[in-house]
Amino acid sequence: MKITDTRFVKSVYHLPDLPGPLLPEIAFAGRSNVGKSSLINVLLNRRGFAKTSSTPGRTQSINFMEINSSFYFVDLPGYGYANVPLAVRQQWQPLIEGYLAQRGTLRLLVLLCDIRRAPQEDEELFAAWLNQLKIPLMLVLTKIDKLKKNRQVSSHREWQRRLGLGGQIILFSAVTGEGKDKIWGYLDRALRALK
Repeated sequence: MKITDTRFVKSVYHLPDLPGPLLPEIAFAGRSNVGKSSLINVLLNRRGFAKTSSTPGRTQSINFMEINSSFYFVDLPGYGYANVPLAVRQQWQPLIEGYLAQRGTLRLLVLLCDIRRAPQEDEELFAAWLNQLKIPLMLVLTKIDKLKKNRQVSSHREWQRRLGLGGQIILFSAVTGEGKDKIWGYLDRALRALK
């Protein structure tokens, strides 16, 4: 997809402040420091558009970015370890769950996971919950440049088995750009799908 225009719309800390559901949305979720901002920047060919940080938990709101005046990228707060107070982390859960449960314009959730980590129970539960809500899920395994090919293959199989996913798992490196075109293929199909 050719990106001609990107615009940051708003950060949302409370559900009533969500923008009107006017455009299709692709949401990005994952543990803190898994590379969500890096993936968004690579997809948009815009270095620094989504803010990256070495400090886990920097994204503390739902961030809406308008792409080509035709759809939104939605960056959700990272879950898992975050260097923020517990009270703030506890606010994220109802914010994220409320967003996912009520957004009729959501076309796809992109779940990012570090390929070097084994799947955890929270990812399995999250995938099952999305399935109950009938929200399409694509898993992107990040940081593949840090593993040899045979380790990538075994990790891919483990994630596939534990989350019950088929072909919607893509290996990605923000360093090399590997996987970018495959991801755009899924995003393009999701955006064209009628809901």
